[in-house]
Amino acid sequence: MALLLLNPLNSTREKAQTRYLTSLQCGTLLQSFTNSKSYRQGKQLHAYMISSGLLLINTYLNTKLSAFYAICGRMSEAHLIFDNIVLRNSFTWNSMIRGYACNGFSLNSIALYRDMLSFGQKADNFTYPFVLKACGDLLDVQIGRKIHSEIVIRGLESDVYVGNSLLAMYSKFGDMDTARKSFDRMPKRDLTSWNTMISGYTKSGDPEEAISIFSLMGRCRERADCASLVSILPACANIGALKLGTQIHGYVSRNINGLLDTFVTNSLIDVYCNCNSMVYARRLFEMFERDTVTWNSMIFGYARSGDAFESLRHFCRMISEGTDPDQVTVIAVLGSCNQISALQFGMSVHAFLTRKGFSRYAVVGTALIDMYAKCGSLDCSCRVFEEMPEKNLVSWSAMIAGYGLHGMGKEAIAIFNQMKTNHIRPDDITLTSLLSACSHSGLVEEGCDIFSKITEEFDMKPKVEHYSCMVDLLGRVGHLDQAYELIKTMKVKPTLDIWASLLFACRVHHNVKLAENVALNAFDLNPNAVVPYISLSNIYAIEKRWDDVERVRAMVRSKRLKKQPGCSYVELE
Repeated sequence: MALLLLNPLNSTREKAQTRYLTSLQCGTLLQSFTNSKSYRQGKQLHAYMISSGLLLINTYLNTKLSAFYAICGRMSEAHLIFDNIVLRNSFTWNSMIRGYACNGFSLNSIALYRDMLSFGQKADNFTYPFVLKACGDLLDVQIGRKIHSEIVIRGLESDVYVGNSLLAMYSKFGDMDTARKSFDRMPKRDLTSWNTMISGYTKSGDPEEAISIFSLMGRCRERADCASLVSILPACANIGALKLGTQIHGYVSRNINGLLDTFVTNSLIDVYCNCNSMVYARRLFEMFERDTVTWNSMIFGYARSGDAFESLRHFCRMISEGTDPDQVTVIAVLGSCNQISALQFGMSVHAFLTRKGFSRYAVVGTALIDMYAKCGSLDCSCRVFEEMPEKNLVSWSAMIAGYGLHGMGKEAIAIFNQMKTNHIRPDDITLTSLLSACSHSGLVEEGCDIFSKITEEFDMKPKVEHYSCMVDLLGRVGHLDQAYELIKTMKVKPTLDIWASLLFACRVHHNVKLAENVALNAFDLNPNAVVPYISLSNIYAIEKRWDDVERVRAMVRSKRLKKQPGCSYVELE
């Protein structure tokens, strides 16, 4: 870029005369570089202004320079110039506050806001949005609420830009009740207001309310954009709202220009996959450009819907088409191998992951441990576990579960003790895996000891899964009355699985009287569950009480209940 302008009237016989840039021209150029974030050119212009003396006592250019560096994320350089500005106006303060807030220096932004007030400069509707952003990023609820009160006192809450920033801050806090109150009080809302609320409810785990806001948005005749769709579609996926998902798909199809980008397409596919509508997901998948997220949605979708074979086929196709998998892909594929005990395919995936360098990640190692254990190769699980450079709680829990799955309860307890030696505190899932391992191995004393430690040592309340494991453990060794008493003293409501587990134990140990009582409890809990009826019928059959067998089977026929057929998988070639 030429900072000196040549006079076009110069003749070849005369020395070229130069015309220097004025302060106003430098300001115009600097604004252009600020808009385009052209740091290198702006730096050159800064050097020119220093050498030409234009910056001396020039508040206008220094203010522009400070704003330029702040916009470019060069906060140390921006603050150096800012400190030398004697007459600072609101634009100067706001530029610095915005620069710190937007470049990850939230504390500096809030501190500068306080300095601004102490210098007697009043905050305005351009100040508060970035101070609120800083509070939201820091999750500082106390300061955020205090600044909110200052906004109300200043009468700026009605400003749509400030109002949207309040919604965004409270959404980051997870305080959607306060966000909703602010939203309802806004005299004017724009598209950002609606999108912020929809996104906030979705991220805070309230998809129903997100859908409610989206519906209200439609009734207010506010036209959705890509951000609206990307926010609402995950909410549809979470609750399986297939009807709304298809309606949004139709809306996108009618307004395809500018709406159907990769993010929206992936979100639509995810909705169909979560609703087990794989035909529609596949149709959309084949129509548009695919990225790693698109492939992951399909691989996960087929695995979730029980079609592990199609899930693995899509993984092979993904690799053949040159799309690089990520950790999410790996977890989905290994989970599909678990479903059908595809050990050889799983080992091939493991080799692929090693070549690609994925094996060093704890989440991938954990998925491999789980896959090998469920596919029957505990030795491979142990080898992966030992070779992991870093082990987290989930990794230890997976190894404990693997030992338990193979009936090696003592080894599971040994790994658990080793985990505690490494100062890793178990969670409820770890303890469930450990109790299950004790149950599968018949370790009654050890299981009872671990169950008592849930409250005494780990300061947790036993969950229904822990009770289920204990009932199974006591039932397997014939302590049926003790298991029944444990169920009656539960502080949470027993599930059908707990009653079914005890019912199976009654069958093994020929306790018909207790079985009838347990079956009644199971029928009351879920009259349409077929398993308790079948178990009770089998217990009567073992005791040759054929009239009772026929009576139970007649109940099943009258309710039109059917047992899900079992199946086995054998991997060939």
